[in-house]
Amino acid sequence: MAEEQTELEERIIIKDQHTKEIDLVNRDPKHINEDVVKVDFEDVIAEPVGTYSFDGVWKTSYTTFTVSKYWCYRLLSAILGIPLAVVWGFLFALISFCHIWAVVPCIKSYLIEIQCVSRIYSLCIHTFCDPFFEALSKICSNVRVALRKEI
Repeated sequence: MAEEQTELEERIIIKDQHTKEIDLVNRDPKHINEDVVKVDFEDVIAEPVGTYSFDGVWKTSYTTFTVSKYWCYRLLSAILGIPLAVVWGFLFALISFCHIWAVVPCIKSYLIEIQCVSRIYSLCIHTFCDPFFEALSKICSNVRVALRKEI
C-alpha cells in the first residue's frame, strides 16, 4: 500500500509540463502586457467640452469601437494565433538549442583556454615586470622632495 502511494506521488511530481493546466481566467499571470495593449475607447476617442456629438452617436461609436476591437482580435487570434505560436515555439526552441549546444560550450571552452593564457601572462608579469618595478621603487625610494617657501 505504501509502495503504491509512493508511486502515485512520483507520477504526480513527474507530471509532464506540456500537459499542465492553464488558467483560462487570468491569461497574463506575469503581467507582461500590463501597460502595452490596454486600449479602451476613452484612450483613443475623446470629445472636449463644448464639442459634443449627439448622445446616440457617442453611444453607438463606443459600442462599435468596443465590439469591433473585441471581434477583430478574436478573429485574428483564431486565424493567426496557432501559426504564430508554432513560429514563436520554433524560434525559442532554436534559441534554446543554440544556447545549450553552441553558446555555453563555447564560453566554457574559452574559460578553459583563457585560464592557460592567464597563467602564462601572470608568469611573464612576475618574471619581467616585478623585478623592474622593484628596482625602480628602490631607486625612487631615496628621492626626497622638500618644499620651501621663499619670501
